[in-house]
Amino acid sequence: MSVPVPAPLSRSARGLVGLGVGLAAAGAAAAVGVAAGRATKDRHARLAVLAPAGSYAHTPDKEFAVIADDGVPLHVEADEPAADTASPDRPTVVFSHGYTLSLKSWVLQRKALVEAGYRVVLWDQRSHGQSERAPAESCTIDQLGADLHRVIEEAAPEGPLVLVGHSMGGMTMMSLAHQFPEVVRDRVVAAAFVATSAGGQNMMNLGFGQLVGRLLGRLGPRFLARLGSRQQLVNTARRLGRDVEDLIVEHYSFASAVSQQTVRYTGDMIMGTPLQVMADFLPSINLHDKRDALEKFHGVETLVVNGMQDLLTPPDHSDAIVRLVPGAEHLVVEDAGHIIMLEHPDVLNEQLLALVERGMRAAQEGVAVALKPRVRRTITDVAKRRRVAKARRGGRRG
Repeated sequence: MSVPVPAPLSRSARGLVGLGVGLAAAGAAAAVGVAAGRATKDRHARLAVLAPAGSYAHTPDKEFAVIADDGVPLHVEADEPAADTASPDRPTVVFSHGYTLSLKSWVLQRKALVEAGYRVVLWDQRSHGQSERAPAESCTIDQLGADLHRVIEEAAPEGPLVLVGHSMGGMTMMSLAHQFPEVVRDRVVAAAFVATSAGGQNMMNLGFGQLVGRLLGRLGPRFLARLGSRQQLVNTARRLGRDVEDLIVEHYSFASAVSQQTVRYTGDMIMGTPLQVMADFLPSINLHDKRDALEKFHGVETLVVNGMQDLLTPPDHSDAIVRLVPGAEHLVVEDAGHIIMLEHPDVLNEQLLALVERGMRAAQEGVAVALKPRVRRTITDVAKRRRVAKARRGGRRG
């Protein structure tokens, strides 16, 4: 699959195959992007204000391993709020990251939630981040749901919970609800599905229809697995072609201006995931269908968030989730792509804090969440637009 200049794509799996396969081939296209890469660096230099030095640095309060039910060690981190903001009645917020990412993708959200007085738990899904490599046959959405259950058992065994999942992490939440409905029924006061899908369609169609989509669904894992057998060569090509890699990451991940630090931070997470792991998970993602599991979230304060320009899980995927969860709120963010938590962190942080508060109030007051009218809101990150405009004006004056 060649990757010159990425063409606009219209359906969810363009990202899952396009991002994974495209990034794998990025190094081979390095010469194509040299001039564009220099221009990109110049532009991003002016946008450093969007991610000042140290923005993504964080030292967790606790790091430990949770052993999955099949013996795979899962890396888990937890942060505790300051004593003057903590409350035993407040829920623990559990974050699940997306495909080819890691718990680092939530760095700005974990800081905001802890500062507001909430305990947070984050984990690297199997074969991602610092979790151990798992056998290919265990790299399924069903297994991820069981893994999340083990994380909750060990890291948050008591008290109310808020579940937050991005992309594959949202699918993991649905899998948890399908296998362990009592956890959602008895403990979850709020849930946020960020840039994800309940499935029920071929996730690999790339906008070409089901026939071609099925072919891509078969060939994508094989192609990645073949490249994965030469991971060292791919790593070398990647170092030589970082400019092209940055362009591809930016295209599939964001829909507005971001800093060079943000692009590299995201690219390092994605390409830190071995190509064989990408291949291992693609078949399960392609066949993902957890629409029935969303019934378990009835009565739970639910927020569904996505970017208007998300190329991986566009708004119609979120529409389907909202239809299946009565009372769910649907937030669509303008000028936002798939990695919305790094692109528009202030917006997402504000919405998550409001969600947690609604969930706590609903649980305490016995609010009939399922009877709430469905609400869809479109938000524009005006504050970010102003920062970008100011930075660009300053760059021109310089």
